[in-house]
Amino acid sequence: MLCSSDRVLRMSTLSIDLRQRILSSYDAGEGTRQDIADRFCVSLGMVKKLLSQRKRTGDIAPRHSYSGRKPYFTQEHRQEMKALIAQQPDITLWEIQEQLQLDCTLPAIHYVLKDMGISFKKNASRQRARARRCENRTR
Repeated sequence: MLCSSDRVLRMSTLSIDLRQRILSSYDAGEGTRQDIADRFCVSLGMVKKLLSQRKRTGDIAPRHSYSGRKPYFTQEHRQEMKALIAQQPDITLWEIQEQLQLDCTLPAIHYVLKDMGISFKKNASRQRARARRCENRTR
């Protein structure tokens, strides 16, 4: 089988069948890792990854759920934030950051609270204005 290195190939998940054939070929000693990679038109890194994954987990299935950036804020962080806000409703983002010893930006905390459905807007002048309008309506 010839692989064309001229064209750009779209990366996609290797089928279980192909993964098994690659590992079977390696186990049978049919060449070096690079030879096997060339034979099956995959990268040397993919062969190494499959061997490592099989050794580490015993499984060769794709592990998509383990890829990508991991969220900084865990469920535990979210529960702690919720508890802090319940105890002190007027707490600031900076105070949350300090009390939970979070190593992140204040906007990051804001976005997590927004995602949790907790608004953090404090506008005393607006509240006074709203109260006056209510008083004017009752007169």
